[in-house]
Amino acid sequence: MDMCAATMQNSGPAEDLKTTVLQLRETVLQQKETIMNQKETIRELTAKLSRCESQSITDPGSRRKETGKNTMGDVSRTPVDTLNQLGQTLQSLKQRLENLEQFSRNNNSAQANNLKDVLQNKIEDLEKQVLSRVNSLEESKPGQKNETEQRVKVDSTLTSLHHRISDLEKGQKENRPADKFQLTFLLRTNYMYAKVKKSLPEMYSFTVCMWIKSSASPGLGTPFSYAVPGQANELVLIEWGDNPMEILINDKVAKLPFVVKDGKWHHICITWTTRDGVWEAFQDGVLRGNGENLAPYHPIKPQGVLVLGQEQDTLGGGFDATQAFVGELANFNIWDRKLSSGEIYNLATCNSKALMGNVISWAESNVDVYGGATKWTFEACRQIN
Repeated sequence: MDMCAATMQNSGPAEDLKTTVLQLRETVLQQKETIMNQKETIRELTAKLSRCESQSITDPGSRRKETGKNTMGDVSRTPVDTLNQLGQTLQSLKQRLENLEQFSRNNNSAQANNLKDVLQNKIEDLEKQVLSRVNSLEESKPGQKNETEQRVKVDSTLTSLHHRISDLEKGQKENRPADKFQLTFLLRTNYMYAKVKKSLPEMYSFTVCMWIKSSASPGLGTPFSYAVPGQANELVLIEWGDNPMEILINDKVAKLPFVVKDGKWHHICITWTTRDGVWEAFQDGVLRGNGENLAPYHPIKPQGVLVLGQEQDTLGGGFDATQAFVGELANFNIWDRKLSSGEIYNLATCNSKALMGNVISWAESNVDVYGGATKWTFEACRQIN
């Protein structure tokens, strides 16, 4: 029996897995309806899609919020965008498989060696599935029957792959240290996010640091937001549309000099003190900018909700897809004091003296994921770039 299939039979899908599958299905159903109408465009894309292993697919983008809520960002309406987004989804699944393969290479057990073989087979199968779906679309004639059949086939492929990967990741999770993980937010939606179980205390100064990786454009979205009763923008980090990244404290704004949308891992830190509202911004251990008068003499309020990947318009909700974070995030830590430049440099260079946050520390048990956001193994300075 196939090892992955056996794992599925013994464990059963978790609740978040069911949600992920339903959302992937929704994405496919929404976008597949336009494919058959432009057969020539699809033929031209066949060669491009076959190279998706080595190419980074650009995020469809976002637009500034004006009226109402957007659940899927700028939903694709052309075959080009449709196939790009499907390719992006499958590429992400493939990266998760490769990550699991790397894990099994570092583990000498018989089970790990068997897992490695299974993973390699699934990676090859993934590429065949992509090309097969595109080729069959190219050869089909327009019509409701063919369109429905192709939609069901693609949907089934995504569902099967995600089940197998998630089951393999469950086994990997049992063997990794609590802080050696990252979060992945694949699509710009209003339902994919992570929630930190712990709230923040009242703070008169803070430092927040994280590893971040994204190539989303325009705007990588909202890596984190902290809302309290009566103030949804108590503490927010956001890059929206064509604007630079910004830090919001009590709805007051400072523009940050970060340049991180190159698809590589970067370490960023922001420090702030309520006295005179003085702030500093560090990227990869180096001070990139500073300022003052950012919400001076306003302490960060307690009893709020801390969300990763979405901007909150209401306490713990009110998400808008155009403001969602698209990318990867790890080692999110918060301190209730201003770290020194030396301490921040130690964090960015993975020095053994690097500190864990004394308010929020990065641990898998402290973070819950929703709507298809995923956790998988990450070790800073070993896997970056």
